[in-house]
Amino acid sequence: PDPVVSSSALWSRRCFTWEEIAQRSGRGPPPQDRWLVIDRKVYDISHFYKRHPGGARLLSSHAGQDVTDAFVAFHVDKLLVNKYLKPLLIGELAPDQPSIEPTKNKMLVKDFRELRASVEKMGLLKPNKLFFFLHLAHILLLDTAAWLVLFYFGTSLMPFIVSLVMLSTSQVQASWLQHDLGHLSVFKKTKWNHLLHKFVMCHLIGASAKWWTLLHSRHHAKPNCFQKDPDIDMHPFLFTLGKKFSVELGIKKKKYMPYNHQHKYFFITLPPLLFPTYFHCHTFYIAYTKRYWVDLAWMLTFYIRFFFTYGSLLEIKSLLAYYFIFRMLESSWFVWVSQMNHIPMDIYYDKNLDWVSTQLQATCNVEQSLFNDWFTGHLNFQIEHHLFPTMPRHNYWKVAPLVKSLCAKHGIEYQCKPLLTAFADIVHSLKNSGELWLDAYLHK
Repeated sequence: PDPVVSSSALWSRRCFTWEEIAQRSGRGPPPQDRWLVIDRKVYDISHFYKRHPGGARLLSSHAGQDVTDAFVAFHVDKLLVNKYLKPLLIGELAPDQPSIEPTKNKMLVKDFRELRASVEKMGLLKPNKLFFFLHLAHILLLDTAAWLVLFYFGTSLMPFIVSLVMLSTSQVQASWLQHDLGHLSVFKKTKWNHLLHKFVMCHLIGASAKWWTLLHSRHHAKPNCFQKDPDIDMHPFLFTLGKKFSVELGIKKKKYMPYNHQHKYFFITLPPLLFPTYFHCHTFYIAYTKRYWVDLAWMLTFYIRFFFTYGSLLEIKSLLAYYFIFRMLESSWFVWVSQMNHIPMDIYYDKNLDWVSTQLQATCNVEQSLFNDWFTGHLNFQIEHHLFPTMPRHNYWKVAPLVKSLCAKHGIEYQCKPLLTAFADIVHSLKNSGELWLDAYLHK
């Protein structure tokens, strides 16, 4: 027999222990193998992770771990994904190995998988197209009204402000809709989600859809995990985040910023400037370096449309001021909403906990109301969104009681706050982290 074939067949029947798999995390001296486990099957992603549609860093962050629940949570078309998985299969867990990793809560994993099955049977993963159509319609209406206000009422101060508020609102609501599309929760077919995602993110907002997917998928996979969640990359260069990291930074005598004042300079840095400075440059940089030519072409249509329509009404200085101000307003709205669920929560290295524990330690909810739902794009249900990232947002309220029961059964804290309290907690947590850093910096 062909020795190559025999070797391959023998390899595919190999059995592995959790200890062996944990050693293939891509860290350490070469060769840096990367393995992961899905439903007791072991896959070698050492070469494939660089070609992963969700980005190399997303898949690499799970190397050496079981990813069964994350795999189910993220992938809508399992048949398509299995075609990619088949050539990567190298073996399975040994019969004496438990199905759940030793670092994970076995009973919690079992109960959550039963909950997931119930959610699917209840049809909570099926989108209501009318809901999203009306949402898109109100975005386009606001977008058009912003220009019409200037066209009909002139460019004096009051119409200028009203127009800014309308366009900023349209942009933020478009951000929530592109978020839905990026999570594949608007259409059953993935291709329709991707197509409309480009229209909303690239044409209506002016940013790259693929750039957003690269960053946001990593955030969902390992929320608040340092060096794995890009949303906390501002630590330690701009802010010190989390109690443990703040003390560690102080002990090492590192001071990139006056962290004990970070709760004050937060107001004039991250909320107003994230979009018009960092995101503005980063989305173009990633789209260009990774050759996302389709995204770039779509993005250019936003700027052509914006400067042609508003440029016909405003002088160049007023036009640039209008653009920068609406970006600042949009940025402030987005940052306060997106950070209220995560910054006050636990921030540390990846502890390889089970899916539920990982998400619950890093997320909290805000109370439900019609205004809160609209204002936050239903991200007031951040816990449910993180547990079921492909679930259409109009169903979060239906699954919330089931998630609460699961948390109560296993003694997991399910945090839910008023909106203004959630905003205040961002500032309080930054102040607390800064004080912990200063104490460690001066006395430890």
